[in-house]
Amino acid sequence: MDSTWRKLPAKSYKEPKICFKMKIHQTKIPGLLIIEPDVFLDKRGFFYEAYNYSRYSEMGIDIRFIQDNCSYSTRGVIRGLHYQLEPYGQTKLVQVLKGKVLDVVVDLRQNSPTFGQHLALEISDENHLQLLIPKGFAHGFSVPGKEAVFAYKCDQYYNSASERGINYNDATLNINWNIPEDEIIVSAKDDELPGFLDAERDFMFV
Repeated sequence: MDSTWRKLPAKSYKEPKICFKMKIHQTKIPGLLIIEPDVFLDKRGFFYEAYNYSRYSEMGIDIRFIQDNCSYSTRGVIRGLHYQLEPYGQTKLVQVLKGKVLDVVVDLRQNSPTFGQHLALEISDENHLQLLIPKGFAHGFSVPGKEAVFAYKCDQYYNSASERGINYNDATLNINWNIPEDEIIVSAKDDELPGFLDAERDFMFV
């Protein structure tokens, strides 16, 4: 590709671009979607729209997000598994701005064909993947690399009274977080969360 470049004045410099078109993939868990945004790559780096309501709505994701959250974590950190009870359940659109994470979601919807199952997906600043997590899922992530900046949109505000969680180390779920046991870092709050069988939940599959 370098052979196609021409030396032009800075203001009129023309660069060949690579464009990856937006795609949406259904996972094995109903309603849980993997999104590949349009990414424009050239010699300077890349550009993509992290979110565009009109565009996402046209693709079938007609959700009004009202809160953005961002966190920084170092290697070995595990955050989760978190969720809010109804009527404060949150749909989340998650992505990584720097580094990489192993993103994990657990289906908590009663009568769901995948109830109690989980999906683990590597999301990074290289693959630019996003994960759309509907209401009724517990969510968490681990940081197997040096560090990660994690961002997500929510369609419901944080509500401390309805906040619940499941212990990351639950034997029933048996999640592989891809972190050596002696390197795991969790908050005291997360370490005291109940197991899957004892966790309070009130979601239904529809």
